[in-house]
Amino acid sequence: MDEPCIVEIRVTGHLADRWSDWFEGLAIRNEPNGDTILGGPLADQAALLGVLNKIHALNLTLISVNRSSSEK
Repeated sequence: MDEPCIVEIRVTGHLADRWSDWFEGLAIRNEPNGDTILGGPLADQAALLGVLNKIHALNLTLISVNRSSSEK
């Protein structure tokens, strides 16, 4: 994954929209069930690893990571 892709990362708990910049500009969508979805484009695998490290640093529980090519 050295090319841009679209990711959807699901974590437990709600996050405020102000965290979006810290998470590489990913959109934050709080779900009614208490989960948060971070979604949007990332430049490469290094950017994804950076986001996952930030999730770890906040001690958030990672539920899933899904990606798709940014090319249609």
